Amino acid sequence: MSTVVFTIGHSTHPSDRFVELLRQHGVTAVGDVRSTPYSRFNPHFNTGRMKVWLPEAGIAYVFLGRELGARSDDPSCYEDGRVQYDRLATTELFRKGLERVREGSRNYTLALMCAEKEPLECHRTILVARHVAAMGFDVQHIHADGTLESHDAAMTRLVQMLDLPQGDMFRSRDEILAEAYERHGQRIAYRAVNSA
Repeated sequence: MSTVVFTIGHSTHPSDRFVELLRQHGVTAVGDVRSTPYSRFNPHFNTGRMKVWLPEAGIAYVFLGRELGARSDDPSCYEDGRVQYDRLATTELFRKGLERVREGSRNYTLALMCAEKEPLECHRTILVARHVAAMGFDVQHIHADGTLESHDAAMTRLVQMLDLPQGDMFRSRDEILAEAYERHGQRIAYRAVNSA
């Protein structure tokens, strides 16, 4: 069983560069956590195409967007039209998605993929990786240049970005991180088009 789970954003990479990034880190399977697994500007990242060219490159592909995507079909996960990550994370469907990650890690080295280049601008980090790390996995974010950033380092960067203290006398690091996740999650979370 692999104890590392990677995340990656497909960004605007050509397919060969994307495969190169995965191979650089020994990734053998991609779990697509996009709710809508299509890209108008980068159609090679549409799910139908990825199901072909990733396996041709020796990397398995699985769609996990129904379970781990940022856009829930459950109305109880919304407030004023905006997804609430804390609610989404308590759903049975999300828990099943996390279990699929655990099961997949037994036979593959996984990378959870979404679209955004910057890990902190994506639910794969603020929602999914948070809970994968809580399961005991070493979560590593693959950047566009191939460098790795641990989830802990990404969270330190987020705390700095939000001008929160790295630690203080009255709150634990976990409490500060919870605030960072909440604040940033509200900023990046999906908002239903027809909401006010």
